[in-house]
Amino acid sequence: MRLRSLGIALAATAALIALPTTHPPAAAAETPLSQGKTATASSEENAGTSAAKGVDGDTGTRWSSAATDDQWYQVDLGATATVSQVVLTWEAAYGKDYKVQLSKEGSTWTDLKSVTGSDGGVDTLDVSGQGRYVRMLGVHRATQWGYSLWEFQVYGTTGGGQTGCGTANAAQGRPATASSTENAGTPASAAFDGDTGTRWSSQATDPQWLRVDLGAVKDLCRIDLSWEAAYGKDFQLQASSDGQTWNTLKSVTGAAGGTASYDVSGTGRYVRVYGTARGTGYGYSLWEVAVHTGSGGEPPVQGGGDLGPNVIVVDPSTPNLQQKFDDVFKQQESNQFGTGRYQFLLKPGTYNGINAQIGFYTSISGLGMNPDDTQINGDVTVDAGWFNGNATQNFWRSAENLAIRPSNGTDRWAVAQAAPFRRIHVQGGLNLAPNGYGWASGGYIADSKIDGTVGPYSQQQWYTRESSVGGWTNGVWNMTFSGVQGAPATNFDNGPYTTLDTTPVSREKPFLYLDGSAYKVFVPAKRTNARGVSWPADAGTSLPLDQFYVVKPGATAATINAALAQGLNLLFTPGVYHLDRTIDVTRANTVVLGLGLATLVPDNGVDAMHVADVDGVKLAGFLIDAGPVNSDTLLRIGEPGAAADHSANPTTMQDVFVRIGGAGPGLATNSVVVNSDDVIVDHTWIWRADHGSGTGWDTNRADYGLRVNGDDVLATGLFVEHFNKYDVYWSGERGRTIFFQNEKAYDAPNAAAITHDGIVGYAAYKVADSVTTHEAWGLGSYCNYTSDPTIVQAHGFQVPVTTGVRMHDLQVISLGGKGQYAHVVNSTGAPTSGTDTVPSKVTSFP
Repeated sequence: MRLRSLGIALAATAALIALPTTHPPAAAAETPLSQGKTATASSEENAGTSAAKGVDGDTGTRWSSAATDDQWYQVDLGATATVSQVVLTWEAAYGKDYKVQLSKEGSTWTDLKSVTGSDGGVDTLDVSGQGRYVRMLGVHRATQWGYSLWEFQVYGTTGGGQTGCGTANAAQGRPATASSTENAGTPASAAFDGDTGTRWSSQATDPQWLRVDLGAVKDLCRIDLSWEAAYGKDFQLQASSDGQTWNTLKSVTGAAGGTASYDVSGTGRYVRVYGTARGTGYGYSLWEVAVHTGSGGEPPVQGGGDLGPNVIVVDPSTPNLQQKFDDVFKQQESNQFGTGRYQFLLKPGTYNGINAQIGFYTSISGLGMNPDDTQINGDVTVDAGWFNGNATQNFWRSAENLAIRPSNGTDRWAVAQAAPFRRIHVQGGLNLAPNGYGWASGGYIADSKIDGTVGPYSQQQWYTRESSVGGWTNGVWNMTFSGVQGAPATNFDNGPYTTLDTTPVSREKPFLYLDGSAYKVFVPAKRTNARGVSWPADAGTSLPLDQFYVVKPGATAATINAALAQGLNLLFTPGVYHLDRTIDVTRANTVVLGLGLATLVPDNGVDAMHVADVDGVKLAGFLIDAGPVNSDTLLRIGEPGAAADHSANPTTMQDVFVRIGGAGPGLATNSVVVNSDDVIVDHTWIWRADHGSGTGWDTNRADYGLRVNGDDVLATGLFVEHFNKYDVYWSGERGRTIFFQNEKAYDAPNAAAITHDGIVGYAAYKVADSVTTHEAWGLGSYCNYTSDPTIVQAHGFQVPVTTGVRMHDLQVISLGGKGQYAHVVNSTGAPTSGTDTVPSKVTSFP
């Protein structure tokens, strides 16, 4: 402990603004409540200084953050506790000014202590409060480095949350599943329907199980079983927070059936009866299962509230407005794999003379109901000065719901993938190339009106949907349009254009707006065979913000799932969110909306998000970044085998991006799996990183980009790149794709590593042999085999040869001669050759 010199003026400071005391922990022999618990942080300096190191009980390991002041470190105690003391053991990079805060649900924080003028060492803070989450919120660092803690120790007592065992049955009517059912008349749900005349029964083998989802983590205190004649002799009562890892609450042997009640103690969202030995020659059969929960528990998650620290709300009178844009841009211009996330929200009005330069993980949006409500007389700019005029890495940013009158008549939006330009009125022209016309690899426009001419110039490819343009000057390889007024006519035989008069089915992305002084989210209606913009008609519905859990940095997956179980939607504010369990979206019409490229990182191999096979879920505006432990599927829409008809109200996935590697090692077998029918995938970039940190053939291995098992799925604006096997594997019937951009994995070590079934190279876009109906327009695949330029890939596209499968306007390109294609689709199409990046095309197949 370093001794501290206290000036006499400090003696009168308030209790909450204090220096830490100098005595050692009052209960030094105690094991801290925090030890070994789940810890998260705003950032981690590197993989060796992860958040978990700060609560592992080892004073030789540490957590350390990025080198900025606004950092935090948080531990989840696992249950509500009475906290009496917090001990911070600092490494040399310590916090000079910081707060220790407490929260019951991980989003609303109460200050326990504010520390000013710490000089590091060991800070022992006597505090008083009740909560489940404790965090250190940094205000000012003492050094040029970040914050670094050898240990973060929380002391106190637990067990005060539950005051009794409730009489209500928390399992009644909840979703249920089982290992098997005897027949259709004995489903799993019958054991939770409150009807003692219906039952679940299993097949006549051991083991068997019956499971119920309570919808949120609960304190469990008693489980009642009512057996039919076919009872379980030996079984376990188990609980799980995620449905994957199970804890045994009670082991029962030698049971005799009938009705029995078992007192238990534990927490979980899922409860399971796991039978190991039957009492008869039949299966297991239960009339009813009742689950009772503690009457204390956690308070309900509240909807609404403020938008958190990384949302910058401005109006035309905001002082130093240009400086605000400039400050964020200075931080984010080249911060390709950093943790900063920002959202600018512009209230309706007229903004004169500004140039909002938009860097990585920065979004700018108007808060009007229509784009013309928020008028910028100036520019919203993306250029590529940070990368020497090369715009091929201008990823992860967005502009939405604005009117722009460019200062020189033409706005510049020189972006690559994952940079949507939505619901914008450009009162002039739009230049999609960087200053100097260097390389560019975009891009996406939707629901926008460009009064002047759009100039792609050096853009390799672009997709524009349901918009209007005053003209379109040129294109390099693949310019695809659907439902665009003023679009050029198709000329793919000798040019870059593929044009569809309408988009078959669409629904615009939900967006935040102001109704007077109240925030609301507008959810546009589905459109069929649409052409031109959706505004100002604006068919759809408005949802008040109090119907959303406003998710802020530090929130846990448990709280997020609890909010969903309560029927709340999700609004992710800008930040990076580590998930220790899967986010489960189970309610029809749920909206999950991100601001400022909010990023979800699954930890310890969990999947990031599952969406049930229900109507009308809207996923929009966030990034999923794979963690270092392999996830099976980062985003799954619909359970395996899903077959419900959602054509009247489809689930939509819009501006949802997926990354494996780049920001650090990442692993995932499948990136996105679509099992539900009728899903609309509208603008996604699913990317296995070819550069950045944690990249290599096995370091960021990811076999599949997009797998489509559902029928009648439509993809508009599909960008998928660099996967170890198939980038897209489509096995659902009647699928359609309008625009596809792909690069094959640069780092394939040799032809043998990608040879399968006698074929060299996995197709970029594979339609399964079993499919009888499929159609696609405007598809391109490029190879750049830098590890072995001698690879000759068999083809870019592989589809069954049948009259119901029709492919329009396909091309393959060798980038600079780094590898070649033998054919375009199957065995059709001329090979690529040389170093001149000349496309090989097929305009119609078969």
